[in-house]
Amino acid sequence: MDALDRVVKPKTKRAKRFLEKREPKLSENIKNAMLIKGGNANSTVTQVLRDVEFFSKKSDCSLFMFGSHNKKRPNNLVIGRMYDYHVLDMIELGIEKFVSLKDIKNSKCPEGTKPMLIFAGDDFDVTEDYRRLKSLLIDFFRGPTVSNIRLAGLEYVLHFTALNGKIYFRSYKLLLKKSGCRTPRIELEEMGPSLDLVLRRTHLASDDLYKLSMKMPKALKPKKKKNISHDTFGTTYGRIHMQKQDLSKLQTRKMKGLKKRPAERKAEDEENKSKRIKKN
Repeated sequence: MDALDRVVKPKTKRAKRFLEKREPKLSENIKNAMLIKGGNANSTVTQVLRDVEFFSKKSDCSLFMFGSHNKKRPNNLVIGRMYDYHVLDMIELGIEKFVSLKDIKNSKCPEGTKPMLIFAGDDFDVTEDYRRLKSLLIDFFRGPTVSNIRLAGLEYVLHFTALNGKIYFRSYKLLLKKSGCRTPRIELEEMGPSLDLVLRRTHLASDDLYKLSMKMPKALKPKKKKNISHDTFGTTYGRIHMQKQDLSKLQTRKMKGLKKRPAERKAEDEENKSKRIKKN
């Protein structure tokens, strides 16, 4: 049996906790990013990594960004992610234009704030390389998953535009202004960083491996509820099964408008009397 196939048994409690953290979970841990500076990275790439660190936590985990610079591929960024401790996707981007956080003299949002992500451009939905890049950027910048958020917590926007073979990355602080009604008026103020990127090389997982990495465990799939349906507007409809009911015995509310007139009651009595005579 190969050494890699052997079951590793922890010898200490600390090792046991470490291995338990690495085990697959129904609800995975929050994805953090590892930012790596290459030995030949120039000042532009170094500052890009510093600015990206403002939006993501630095840790040894499933997301990574590597910055480097050389004559063949200047101002180079490689962004990628791991699955089952192997590289799933890697996409290489070239920095053509960069404006740092410190160069834009506006107020900033608190570090670690959860952003809103906006993707513009048909390429993000049509081209496979751009679709994977969109998924990778969402993984990289989405932040922790939350069940709800208050309006004041929507503080900044990360905007990605795919146009003419380039990716434009912009960051805006969201300002809530008085509008004279309950819903505030929204204004966007650029706070940086700002990058013009070009797609270079890609190393993408096969379709089968990608689908496997996106597969949801059965325990997390919502159970289908019987006799409940929804229309296009989100309205919920329920179906109730009941035994057949004799409506002639249904007790209705007595109302003056529903009472029979004396003439009607007399005619009905005579009709019932004639029916009894015929039976006899």
